[in-house]
Amino acid sequence: MEHKDTIAASTRASPLARNPRITLVAAAALTVLSGCAVGPDFKKPAAPDVSRYTASPLPAEVSGGNVAGGRPQRFVPGGDISGDWWSLFHSKPLNGLIDAALANNPDLKAAQAALAAAHENALAQRGAFFPRVSLGFSASRQAQSQELAPTPNFPVVPNEYQFNLFTPQVTVSYAPDVFGLNRRTVESLEAQEQGVRFQMIAAYTTLTSNVVVTAIQTASVDSQIKAVRRLVAINTRLVKILQYQFDKGYASGVDLAAQKAQLAQTDAMLPPLVKQAAQLHDLLAVLTGRFPSQAPQVRVELSSLQLPQRLPVSIPSALVEQRPDIRQAEANLHAASAAIGIAVANRLPNIALTADAGSSALAFDRLFTPGTNFWNMGAALAAPVFEGGTLWHQERGARAAYRQAAQQYRSTVLAAFQNVADTLAALEQDGRALQANAAAAEAADMTLKAAQRQLKDGYAGYPALLNAEQADLQARINLVQAQASRFADTAALFQALGGGWWHRTDLTEDHHEK
Repeated sequence: MEHKDTIAASTRASPLARNPRITLVAAAALTVLSGCAVGPDFKKPAAPDVSRYTASPLPAEVSGGNVAGGRPQRFVPGGDISGDWWSLFHSKPLNGLIDAALANNPDLKAAQAALAAAHENALAQRGAFFPRVSLGFSASRQAQSQELAPTPNFPVVPNEYQFNLFTPQVTVSYAPDVFGLNRRTVESLEAQEQGVRFQMIAAYTTLTSNVVVTAIQTASVDSQIKAVRRLVAINTRLVKILQYQFDKGYASGVDLAAQKAQLAQTDAMLPPLVKQAAQLHDLLAVLTGRFPSQAPQVRVELSSLQLPQRLPVSIPSALVEQRPDIRQAEANLHAASAAIGIAVANRLPNIALTADAGSSALAFDRLFTPGTNFWNMGAALAAPVFEGGTLWHQERGARAAYRQAAQQYRSTVLAAFQNVADTLAALEQDGRALQANAAAAEAADMTLKAAQRQLKDGYAGYPALLNAEQADLQARINLVQAQASRFADTAALFQALGGGWWHRTDLTEDHHEK
């Protein structure tokens, strides 16, 4: 059971009540006392004291060869990120997909609605800073016991022991925030609102990056499907040629069996690619807010994309301001800090000021006439005395939750730096892999052209040409995969560095539905 010492004063029974001015002065003094708030004041965590993301310095430039997606990329330390970084790929179909996703994606809309709800909750709590005023009116019919006090001095009905009573009144109540309970509560809700805001921004950056990467993967898989189908056709022709030669006695059964096995292996590459293409198609539909059967008929070709040549690399100290997941973790830490103040304030006394004024009459037309008015003022103090350790343990729990939030913040920062470092390393290796695959594709093309000349001059047979074509197509598949990896990792870098949300007014300003 909860026990509290309560002190209440009524204006009808105390000298203070008989002088409203003294009461008002006392209330003002209590309001002045509300200048301090118990609990720790939140301090923003310091930026990590590191000068770079990777163990070794980044190269000034990474090249990928003289192919699509092979343009040199230069890292720009301290460079800023555009709010619409995907436009750097110079693809209208890609821009259209992004616009559709931002307009229709339900997850993003849900995150925006969650922000609006958190904003309203924070505003609602601010109402506790002001007095509460309410109007009331009561009307009753009463019968007075003849054995008790006399009836009212203004009978309005023939039976003097029965009468009506009409009472309109105004009630004002106010709880001075002496120890900052309300201020810490507002602080906590505003911090939670910021957490929800950056959760929404994280949904935005993830959505835009996912659309770009999915479009790139779709283009890559489509190109691979075309190449594999050509490989299947080539191997099918090789099997037919070897079968003919085997029937004529010009080829061995081992060669024929080996070629059939090669055809089967090549044919087995097609179903996984077709399945992946269908899944990417469905994913792109859902990302843009459509059902799979209503997916946008938009295709992004790898050959139509331009690789951004200047890659901004934010300084490490700026990353904690740009990454929405870090800012969300910081907001959670702030809310946990304010929760300590709330727990401390709950252990301290609460003060409540009340005032009532109105009129009470036996007839409606006599309301507010001389002698019918009434008023009262009061103050109450309530302090917890014994709670069975509940409030003490709640404060200790709040402090433990703050330590948890602090470690979660550090974990988020470390993971963010790892994400950037991994992406930078991937881009460096992507350039080298693309360069190697471009050289392999060039060599395979030269081999194919030599086989074509030899076949024309009679120095080689048709199987040699088909083998050269097969090697050429396989090299092209590898090249397409390397190109897609470089495009996708470039998009991943923009996301890892925060996605440039700070340049978009639709994310930095409040746009709440009324």
